[in-house]
Amino acid sequence: KLFDYHVTESGFAADIGFEKFWNVKTRLSGLTPNVSVLVATVRALKMHGGGPKVTPGAPLPKEYTEENLELLEKGTCNLFHHVNTIKKSGINPVVCINRFYTDTDAEIALLKKLCKEHGVRCAESNHWRYGGEGAIELAKAVVEACEEPVNIKFLYDLDMPLRQRVELIAKEVYGADGVDWAPLATQKAERFESDPKYKDYCTMMVKTHRSLSDDPTKKGVPTGWRLAIRDILEYGGAKFLCPMAGTISMMPGTAASTSTPRPARSAACSKALKSELSERIPARRTSYPDALFHRSPSKRYLPAGGGHPPPAFLKIRSYHGLYNKILP
Repeated sequence: KLFDYHVTESGFAADIGFEKFWNVKTRLSGLTPNVSVLVATVRALKMHGGGPKVTPGAPLPKEYTEENLELLEKGTCNLFHHVNTIKKSGINPVVCINRFYTDTDAEIALLKKLCKEHGVRCAESNHWRYGGEGAIELAKAVVEACEEPVNIKFLYDLDMPLRQRVELIAKEVYGADGVDWAPLATQKAERFESDPKYKDYCTMMVKTHRSLSDDPTKKGVPTGWRLAIRDILEYGGAKFLCPMAGTISMMPGTAASTSTPRPARSAACSKALKSELSERIPARRTSYPDALFHRSPSKRYLPAGGGHPPPAFLKIRSYHGLYNKILP
């Protein structure tokens, strides 16, 4: 045992990060968390209470930098929706108020009062200003919550079909009335559900983190809406099936795997490509041609066995391996 408390981050809010941590990571790891810390800011809650739009690069509207108890209280509906999601898992929630220098004592006091009324621990954290000393109140609340028993309850069983899982997540976590499937998503779901290969694949929802719904402009706790699933991405290596909600964009490099193999490149084509690259990037003699390299903190490549860093090199993937071409 190397430490008394282990802290990890699950991701955006209880609808995205925590839901995956709860139903995927906790289940697969066999580890049971004692506490889930839900981080909130006065500014974010004011936005969920109907505050004006924030534009990157533009000054913040005064509603976010001046005291506004009415706006803050209206926005706590979003906070307590997330708290209730955590409670459904059987894990103990702790609300952390990440205090900004513009937050007033009255606003912090209001949040603590409302959390107490909802039966959830709440602690103010001023670590940005006072370092470790500013996080002592939060640490004490977490340690105290860790002493309470945990009765983990997963949202769905592993034998539940994909579309039923999504329906349950949409209703119990997001607060949707149901799920609407696009024709492409329906076609893929039917294939995944009928093929035993996908029986042990995890369900990883893809949805905006800016709203409980699939529309980032809907703040607070939206009602009277249905989750729109337009596609399902497959990641064979990780064994993930990712239903995509709304019009969220994917990060570069996160394209899904496909069940249709890519056309193989002929040996002649690969040989010609290798020859062309060799001419365009001439090889350079080095005293350690077969050395293994690792990246240093300065992002330069260093020999694994020590010594001076080599000249910059380019990795070229060919048909039978990885080539290191040394640049002049």
